[in-house]
Amino acid sequence: MESSEEDDDLPSIESITPQSKIDSVHQSLTEKGIRKLCCELLDLKDAVENMCGDMRTKYLAFLRISEEAVEMEHELVELRKHISSQGILVQDLMSGLGREMDEWKRSSGDADDSDSFEDNEPLPNEITDPKSEFLEKIDLLLAEHKVDEALEAMDAEERNSPELKGAAEMSSYKSAFTKRKAVLEEQLLRICKQPSVSVAELKHALNGLIRLGKGPSAHQLLLKFYATSLHRRIEAFLPSCSTCPNTFPATLSKLVFSNISLAAKESAAMFGDDDNPAYSNKVVQWAEREVEYLVRLVKENAAPSETVYALRAASVCLQDCLNYCKVLEPQGLILSKLFLVLFRPYVEEVLELNFRRARKVIFDLNETDEGLESSSDFVAVLSEFAIASDTTMTDCSIRFMQIVQDILEQLTHLAVLHFGESVLARVLQLYDKYIDFLIKALPGHADEDALPELQDHTILTRAETDSEQLALLGAAFTILDELLPKSLVKVWNLEIENGGGDGGDSSSSPSLISSSAPELKEWKRHMAQSFDKLRNYFCLQFVLSFIYSREGLTRLDALIYLTETPDDLHLPSLPFQALFSKLQQLAIIAGDVLLGKEKLQKILLARLTETVIIWLSNEQEFWSAFEDESTPLQPSGLQQLILDMNFTVEIARFAGYPFKVVQNHASVVINRAINIFSSRGINPQSSLPKAEWFTEAAKSAINRLLMGSDEASEAEEEYECEEEEEEEGGHIVLPEIDDDEHSDSLETSSLSTMDSFESFASASMADLESPSFTDSES
Repeated sequence: MESSEEDDDLPSIESITPQSKIDSVHQSLTEKGIRKLCCELLDLKDAVENMCGDMRTKYLAFLRISEEAVEMEHELVELRKHISSQGILVQDLMSGLGREMDEWKRSSGDADDSDSFEDNEPLPNEITDPKSEFLEKIDLLLAEHKVDEALEAMDAEERNSPELKGAAEMSSYKSAFTKRKAVLEEQLLRICKQPSVSVAELKHALNGLIRLGKGPSAHQLLLKFYATSLHRRIEAFLPSCSTCPNTFPATLSKLVFSNISLAAKESAAMFGDDDNPAYSNKVVQWAEREVEYLVRLVKENAAPSETVYALRAASVCLQDCLNYCKVLEPQGLILSKLFLVLFRPYVEEVLELNFRRARKVIFDLNETDEGLESSSDFVAVLSEFAIASDTTMTDCSIRFMQIVQDILEQLTHLAVLHFGESVLARVLQLYDKYIDFLIKALPGHADEDALPELQDHTILTRAETDSEQLALLGAAFTILDELLPKSLVKVWNLEIENGGGDGGDSSSSPSLISSSAPELKEWKRHMAQSFDKLRNYFCLQFVLSFIYSREGLTRLDALIYLTETPDDLHLPSLPFQALFSKLQQLAIIAGDVLLGKEKLQKILLARLTETVIIWLSNEQEFWSAFEDESTPLQPSGLQQLILDMNFTVEIARFAGYPFKVVQNHASVVINRAINIFSSRGINPQSSLPKAEWFTEAAKSAINRLLMGSDEASEAEEEYECEEEEEEEGGHIVLPEIDDDEHSDSLETSSLSTMDSFESFASASMADLESPSFTDSES
C-alpha cells in the first residue's frame, strides 16, 4: 500500500530509465555497430582482393594479347609480301599465256608468214632462259624469307657464272643479281636487329652477312648485340644496389667483364681477329667504352664518398676489375691501365673524405659515429691510461685507433698495392694532428698557438699532473709502437715479429718487415718524428718547470758557480741534486702509469737529461754572467760546473740509456766554460783536478745520494717541490745495465750492479734509436 501511494505521489519516476539499462543498451548497440562495420570491412576487403586479382589477370591477358598482336602483325606483313609475290607470278603467267595464245592464233591464220614466225621465235627462249628462272627462284625464296636457301643459290650462281665474276661490265643480269643480293642483306640485317633474337640466330645471320662480304657491318652488329644485352642486364640489377652497398661493384664488374670476354671470343671465332687487326682494334675500343660505363655506374650508385661503405665498394671494385683485366690479357685486351686512370681519382676522393670524417670524429668531442666498433682489442689496452688521465683524452686515442682500423679493414690487397702510399700518408697526417691535439692538452700551451685546424674543438681539462701527462705519452706511444703495426700487418699481409722484451714479455710489439713493404720505411721515420714532437714538448715543459720558479725566476743561475764555495763532500750543486730527485719521482710515477712500456720510459729519461744540458748550453744569460769582466771568477766555480756536467753524464750512464749524446752536449758546455775562464786569466791545467777525478766524484755522489737521500731532500726543499718521497730510503728507480746487451755500445758504470733498485728501462739500444718500429736495417 505504501508503494502504491508513493507511485501516485511521484508518477514521473516511471519514465526514468536506470543507468545500467542505458549502459547495456548502448553497449549492445555499439557492439552491433562494430560487428556490422567489421562485416562491411571484410566484404570490402574481399571485393578489393577480387578486383586486384581481376586486374592482375586482365593485365596478364592484355600483355599476352599484345604479344600475340605483335606476332600477328608480323605474320600479316609476311603474308602480304607472299600474296604480292604470288600476284606478280600470276600476272606474269597470264601475260605469258596471252602472248602465246595470240602467237598461236596468228601462226594458225597465216602459216606462210615467215616474218611473224621469226618474231615469235624468241618467246620460247625467253621463257626458258636459265637466268630468268634463277632470278625468279631467288625472288620466290626472298619472298618466303628462306634466306639460307637464297644464300646458297646465290653463292653457287656467283661461283659458276662468268658474268658475275671479276670486274666485268655491269649487265642487266648482274644488276638484277646485285639488287636481290641487297634485299637478302636487308633481311639478314633485320634479323640481327630484332630485340628478341637469340645468340644462335644472331650468329647464323652474321655468318650470312660475312658470306655476302659485309664483314664490318656484321662485326658492328655483334658488338652492338653484346652491348645491348649488357645494358639490359645492368638496368635490371641497378635497383638492388642500395641493398648491398659494399658488394654491388663485384656484381657489376662481373657482368661487364664477362660480357667483354664473351664478345671477344665470339669476335675471334667468327672474324679471325688475329688475321684482321681491324676487328681486334674495334673490340678493344668497344671494351674501353664499356669499362668507362662501369666506372661511371660505380660512382653514381655508391654510398656517399665519406662513408666506409663507399671505401669498401671502391676497394672491392678495384680488386675484382684488376683481376678480370688480368684474365682478359691473353685475349689481347689490355684494360688495366685505362681502368686505373679512370678509377684512381674516385678512390683518392673517397680516401680523402673518409680521413676528413676521421679527423672530425677524433677531434670533435661532441661528434659520434655509431658505426665504430666498441669491442676492439685495443680498447682495453688504451683504457688502462684512463685511470691516470682525463677520460676525454683517452676516448680521443681510442677513437683514433677505431676509425683508422675501420678504414684499413675496408682495403683489399690490390687497393693496398696501388694506393698504399696514399693511405700511409693520410694515416701519418692524421697521427700528426692527433699529436698536436695532445700537445694542446699539456701545460704551457696556449689555445692561440699554431693549431688553427683545432681551434674549434674544446678540451675539457689539461693534463696538469705528471701521471696525466705520462698517460698521454703512453697512449700515443702505444698507438705508434703496438696498435698501428698490428693493424697494418693485417692489411699489408706482413709477418709479425716479437719485439725485444725481457723475461718473455707478453706485450711484444709487431714489426713490419721492410723488405716486404718498402713504402713503410720512410713512413716509419716520419711517424717517429711526429711522436718526437710530443716527447720533446713534454721534456721541455718538464725541464722548464724545474729550472724556473713560479715567479719566473731562474733557479739554475750562474751565481751558483760565481759566489758559492764547494763543500768537502764534492757533491753536485743543488739544482742538479734536485734534478736527480725529480728524475727519481718521475721514474716511480712512470713505473705505475707506463707499466710494461720500459722502452718509452727509457726514451723519456734520456731526453729529459739531454734537454737540461741543451737548455744550459743555449741560455745566453747564463753565459753572459761568466763573460762579464766585472764579475770575478774562481777556479772552484769552474770545477763545480764540470762536476755537474759529469754528474749528469753519470746519471745517464747509470740509467742504462745512451749517454753518448748527453756526453757530447756536456763536453760542449765544459769546453765553452774552460774557454771563458781561460780568457779571464784562469789556467784550467793548474787549477783543476784530472778528468778521472770528476768521473769518480760524480759516481761517488750518485752512490751517496742513492744510499741516503739527505742531500737530495735538502735540495728538493730548497726548490719548493710539492711532491713527497714515495719510498722511505729515497732510492732512485733507475735501470741496471745489461752488460751482455750493451757491451758493444755503452760503457757500464760499476754502480749498475746494485741489486736494490728496479729496472727503469729494459729496451735495447736498437729500440731507442728507432722508437716506432723495428727496422731490419737499424
